[in-house]
Amino acid sequence: MTDSIRESLVGRNTEEIREAAVEAGLPAYRGSQVAEWLYRKLQPEMGGGFGADFATMTDLPQSVRQLFGEKFDLPTLALTRAQTDPHDGTIKALATLIDGGHPIECVLLPDDKRVSVCLSTQAGCPMGCTFCATGTQGLTRNLSTGEIVAQYLLLQSLTTRRISHIVLMGMGEPLLNYDAVLKAIRILNVECGIAMRHITLSTVGIVPNIDKLAEENLQLTLAVSLHAPNDTLRTRLVPVNKTYPLSRLMNSCRNYARHTGRRLTFEYVLLKGVNDEPEHARELALLIRGMGAAVNVIPYNPTTVAEAFGRPDQGRIVAFRQVLEHAGIVVTQRKERGRQIAAACGQLVTEAARSRPMARDLPMVTAEAV
Repeated sequence: MTDSIRESLVGRNTEEIREAAVEAGLPAYRGSQVAEWLYRKLQPEMGGGFGADFATMTDLPQSVRQLFGEKFDLPTLALTRAQTDPHDGTIKALATLIDGGHPIECVLLPDDKRVSVCLSTQAGCPMGCTFCATGTQGLTRNLSTGEIVAQYLLLQSLTTRRISHIVLMGMGEPLLNYDAVLKAIRILNVECGIAMRHITLSTVGIVPNIDKLAEENLQLTLAVSLHAPNDTLRTRLVPVNKTYPLSRLMNSCRNYARHTGRRLTFEYVLLKGVNDEPEHARELALLIRGMGAAVNVIPYNPTTVAEAFGRPDQGRIVAFRQVLEHAGIVVTQRKERGRQIAAACGQLVTEAARSRPMARDLPMVTAEAV
C-alpha cells in the first residue's frame, strides 16, 4: 500500500483527524473542521464530500489548508465511469483505487421513498460462489476503511438526495475484511449520520467472525447468504460450506440472534432446477425454524460470466414462497434494480464495466437528482 493511501484522512474518525491536526502543529479544532467538510458537508455545491479538497474548506485559513494539503491526501479512489439504468434510475459506479489502478464497483439505488447504496469491501472476491459473477474474478486485496467510506461519499456526490440506507453487499466478503469494515460502519454511522439499523452487512457465513460480530452488539442487520437448505447442495454453490457447514453456521446464527436481539435475514438466490423446488423450500423452513428469521428470495440475475444457471419462471418463484409462508416464515423478495447495467445482485464484475445498450454515462462528478 502506498504512502498516499496510508496518509489519506478519509477513513479516519473525527478524533483521529483531530490528532492528525495536533501532530501537524495545529489546534485540534482544525481537525474537527476538516472532518465536518469530509463527512457532513456532503453535497458538491457545499464543497464537501467526495469532491472535497483542502482548497474548498473556506472556513480554514489559507495557511492551515496548505499545511494539511502538504501532509495528507483526501481521495482514496477515483471515479472512472458511472452508468444509469434508464428503467429504474440505478447508478453503477466504476471506481479505481489510487494505489495501483484496481477497479471496484458500487451502486446507488434510489426509489420513491429512500436512497440506498451498495458498497464493496474487497477488490474482487475469494469466495467463488458458482452463480456469482464477482466470484469469477478472485481476490485482488481487501479495501481499506477509507476506500469503503469513499464509495459512500462518491455515490452521495451523484445525487442531491441524502443517502439513508447502506448495504455491504457489493464485491467481496465483508467478514474477511473485518477490522476495516467495522471501522467503516462506525464512521458511516457516527460521522456520516447513517442510522445503524439502516446498515446491512451480508456474509456467506464466516462463522468465527459472525461470532465476533455478535460480541460487538451492533444494531445493524446481518444478512446471511444461504442459497441452499442442505450441505450437499450448498457446498456445490457456496464452496466455503466445506469449512463452515450448515450445522455450525446455524448455531452461529442462533447465537447472533440471541446475543443482539436482532432478526437475521437469510438470502436465497433461486436457481432454475437447482434449488427452487418445493422440497427445497420445506428443507429450508425446517432448517431455520424457531429463529424468527426472514428469508429474502432473489430470482437469479443472469450474467455473461456465470452462464450455467437459469432464472426460475414466476410460477416456481411463487410456489417456493408459498411453502415458506405456509410454514410461518416471513418472506420478502428482492426488488430488482439495475439489471440493464449489470448492477443487480450477483452481477458486479469489473471486466464487464463497459458500455451497454441503453446505458448512459454521467459526468465524472455531478449533483444530478435521481
